[in-house]
Amino acid sequence: MFEHFETDAIRIQTKRTGEKEHSTPLFLTSSFVFDDAEHARALFAEEVTGNQYTRFSNPNTTELIDKLCSLEHTEDGIATASGMSAVFTSVFGLVKSGDHIVSARAIFGSTHQIFANILPRFGVTTTYVDINKPELWEAAFQENTKIVYIETPSNPGLDIVDLAWVAALCKKKKAILIVDNCFCSPYIQRPADFGADIVIHSATKYLDGQGRVIAGIILGKKEYIQPIRYMARNTGPSLSPMNAWIISKSLETLAVRMDRHSENAMKLAEFLEQSPDVELVRYPFLPNDPGYAIAKKQMKSGGGIVSFVIKGGVDRARKFLDALKWFSLTANLGDTRTTVTHPTSTTHSKLSEAERLAVGILPGLIRVSVGLEHIDDIIAEVKQALANSK
Repeated sequence: MFEHFETDAIRIQTKRTGEKEHSTPLFLTSSFVFDDAEHARALFAEEVTGNQYTRFSNPNTTELIDKLCSLEHTEDGIATASGMSAVFTSVFGLVKSGDHIVSARAIFGSTHQIFANILPRFGVTTTYVDINKPELWEAAFQENTKIVYIETPSNPGLDIVDLAWVAALCKKKKAILIVDNCFCSPYIQRPADFGADIVIHSATKYLDGQGRVIAGIILGKKEYIQPIRYMARNTGPSLSPMNAWIISKSLETLAVRMDRHSENAMKLAEFLEQSPDVELVRYPFLPNDPGYAIAKKQMKSGGGIVSFVIKGGVDRARKFLDALKWFSLTANLGDTRTTVTHPTSTTHSKLSEAERLAVGILPGLIRVSVGLEHIDDIIAEVKQALANSK
């Protein structure tokens, strides 16, 4: 709509009502009225557009999707009740029994549960591929491969996938590419620009940015959003108008927040690189990070997540967490407040040890979602926790 990201994020709004409001109002209604019997018929026949029922659409969710389609450079989209409902609905809306999925091995723990334990009940199978072995990806495809699913950067190891390369492979194999863009937000990375067909978000994270709501977003090409919308409309993972309104307002500050998240995260990663208590630091914009070259090509900045392996394994990791004085110990991320988690014992605990090690989740791995506090305070907190966890 506008030339610049920041202006779209602020100025795309619902049409002003007769009340002449400056800021988008809340439309807290479960249903909408029809002009007459013919209008009702035409709406349900999808001959005209308009609101029928908030499970299907609502001005607040419509504004949110219109805004995010502009920001992500996608054609269409829907909002869902959570990030995981976005993952499941986007996949389940596109597959049928007998279909096959190729997925990066480094994905969120609950997404792995869907692929490994839930979809097989419906006759859908998955083959995992290693991000750092792209030469083996083509061999994973089968005649019935319908979807390729990736996260980049991955959670929590921050592995980077070359979006242009995998999109070209999907086009060659006639597979649908779904990219989880949660860690970046559209401000840092736009997968559709590199050929992704579907882009999903846990809007709970950076799109909200203040730890207030649960929400999911599915964006992409109309031809793929249509069957996904059908699935969502008839199974009901709808986003509430209140939560849609909150996230839409949060998008107005997304660019400013992501700049600070990335700036703070880079400085923390550089500090951790110099620490004798740290074995390994992963951050996409560190020059010696394995994904640096690709990250620089497809990301505006490194994002707000830093992962590092503390010397001493699980025991030292737990002591480090217990030594923290004011960081928040929580499984959430993308908050204004710095949050920390130990993936082995929390978000990825349902994976076997072999599965965790295969995607770089070492026993001493700690994931930091770097907040907007002053960087000197953030580094001081990490420094004292490292000292007091020996």
